[in-house]
Formats: sequence, structure tokens, C-alpha cells
Amino acid sequence: MSETIEKFDKHIMHTYGRLPIVIEKGSGDEAVDENSKHYIDFGSGIGTNSLGYCNDKWAEAVCNQVHSVQHTSNYFYTKVQADFAEKLCDLTGYSTVFFGNSGAEANECAIKMARKYSFDKYGKGRHTIVTLVNSFHGRTLATLAATGQEVFHNYFFPFPEGFVATPANDIDALKKLISEDNTICAVMFEFVQGEGGVIPLEQNFVNEIFALCAEKDILTVADEVQTGLGRTGAILTSVRYGVKPDITTLAKGIAGGIPMGACLAGEKCADVLSKGTHGSTFGGNPIACAGGNVVLDTVSADGFCDEINRKGYYLVKKMLDIPEVESVDGMGLMIGVRLKTKKAADILSSAAEKGLLILTAKDKLRFLPPLTITYEDIDKGVEILEELLN
Repeated sequence: MSETIEKFDKHIMHTYGRLPIVIEKGSGDEAVDENSKHYIDFGSGIGTNSLGYCNDKWAEAVCNQVHSVQHTSNYFYTKVQADFAEKLCDLTGYSTVFFGNSGAEANECAIKMARKYSFDKYGKGRHTIVTLVNSFHGRTLATLAATGQEVFHNYFFPFPEGFVATPANDIDALKKLISEDNTICAVMFEFVQGEGGVIPLEQNFVNEIFALCAEKDILTVADEVQTGLGRTGAILTSVRYGVKPDITTLAKGIAGGIPMGACLAGEKCADVLSKGTHGSTFGGNPIACAGGNVVLDTVSADGFCDEINRKGYYLVKKMLDIPEVESVDGMGLMIGVRLKTKKAADILSSAAEKGLLILTAKDKLRFLPPLTITYEDIDKGVEILEELLN
């Protein structure tokens, strides 16, 4: 056994089901382990290495920032955070942003913002947040309570109150809930349920969320932690659905592999969180912002998102040509593959042995490759999968 793995197993809590691979370095969409074995990466750190491993411009920006200032508290200002915030708001069309360190923290901010908006306007008691069955919003107690999957709820009772889940794509159930519960302040949802199996919401259901919420001044909160900033072939997945949520949360690939989360607020909520109502020691860290600026410049470049969609269609088509594949779901380079007879977990391990890193979601294979992946490496990855699935 690897010495590194022994150290891990001895000193680090066993909260992950790890594959016996020690990643030592990487370049583009390829990782290299401590034994110099190369892997095509269809997972990109669960969609976090959005520009792949060690993108040249990204690495240069991060290293330059490290040599300038690595951190200062949010009692002060930094130019790199100001530049990143301006660029992010201009690109997404939002008014203000709060920076944290993760998707869970971004969603915590959204929850607090939604409740304070309602408290300020309507007083105490209007605090319930509707989420969707099969959703995933994080692993803190509040975001676990918001997550509409009971499998994640065991052991950690009691949970914070004020969350209720309704079935995704069930318009009648949503209408009934909103009409009968006058304590609702927000509806929180993923446009594509990632951990739930890479399942996109139906357009009519999304339209109904926004129509019902508009009638009662209920906020719409889009969790785009996994789907945002190019992953689904648009800057925000809300653009693909033709809607503008009051609040949008981002994380994963926003800084290209450095921890960052962001909670974006539209005009209605821009000034809800006032001095002292929220905070994050590392939020807006200069190094993360430096990496994030390169991500935004890359993803917003002319034709980049169009190319993501072309690569996504290309990968989907190749997967559908494999007889063992029953169906493929997703958008852009966020893809879920349902198999006919084989177990996704078995394929994950076998693929790694062959030099391909993939993910699973429920009973599906899940692909979140770098947005910069080459067609050549898509072909190589599919060849490995075809061999295993046939």
C-alpha cells in the first residue's frame, strides 16, 4: 500500500469512499498519480477544475497574487476582490455578491438573505423555504435540512426548522403547497439536480415556480453551485431557461480549483444583508479571486459556451452509441448516463484502473469534465468506457 494512503487512513477521518489513487500532478484534462500513471479526468474535482489542471493563465494569476498578498480580513479592501465582484456581477446581471468558501456556505447565505428579506418586509413567522425532493444543497445542518433526500438526513437530528420539500416537476403539488402555507418566503431549487442523478427540471415547472412566486412576493433562489459559469453551456443555467432568480448561488468551478462560493443578489435583495448580519473570514480571498478572474475571462470569451455545448452533444452522441447505455441526461458538460445492466459504482472503479476518472450520481455514471477538455480526450475516455460496458 502507498505510504501516502497509509497516512491518510491513519490520520484523516474516513468520511469519503476514496479510490486507491494518489494524484501528484496534472495538466489540462489529464491527471498523473505518484506512480506516473496518467488518467483522463471526466470529473475535474466534481466540476471544480473548470479550466483543467494548472491552466497557464490561471496558474500565473494565482502565483502572482501569492507573491503580492495571500489574505487580509474583510475589515479592509482589496483590488482583486473588487475587480472580481464587478466582473461577476456584470457578467451575470446581478447587483451585489457575498463571497464565501463553498457551495454550502453560499446556500447558507441565500437562506439567511431570503429569511431576512421576508422578516424586514412582513415581520416574524414568514420563514419557510420550499425545496425539491431529490435536491442537494450542502452538508451543514441548514443545507442538509434543505436537501430533499432522506438518505443524507440520518444521524444528525434535530435539524433546523423551516424547510419543506415538494416533488420536482409536479406543478399541482407546488401550487397546493404555496396556496396553503402562508409562512413561505422562498423556493430554492437546482435547474439540474446534480447529486440527485443529473436530472434537468422541466421548463413548464420552472415557469410555474416563477409565476407563483411573483404573485406572493416569494423569492426564487437558484442553486447553481454545480451548474453555473459555463458547466451547462451558458454563463448561468437560468439563461437557458429564460428566467432570472432573485438569488443565485455559485461555487465549484468559480475559482478554477481554489475554494470559493458566491451568493448573488438581484435588485430586490441587493441590500438585505447589512453590516454585521453575515460574514466569512476567508470569503473573497485574494488568491481565489485572482483565479476566479481568469475563469470569468475564459468562460465569457466569444464562442466558449457554444463550444461547451458542442462538446457536450458530441459526448452524449458517442455514449448513446454504446448498447449498454439506456439513456443520457444533462446539459452542456454536465452529463448523467443510465446503464441497462451494469452498476455505475463498478464501472467507476474499473474505469480508474484503465486510466479514466469518472463520477457517479445515484445509479448513473456522471461526467463533469474540464470545460476545456479536448475532443481527442473525449474519444479516449469513451473508448475506455465502451470497452468496459461492452
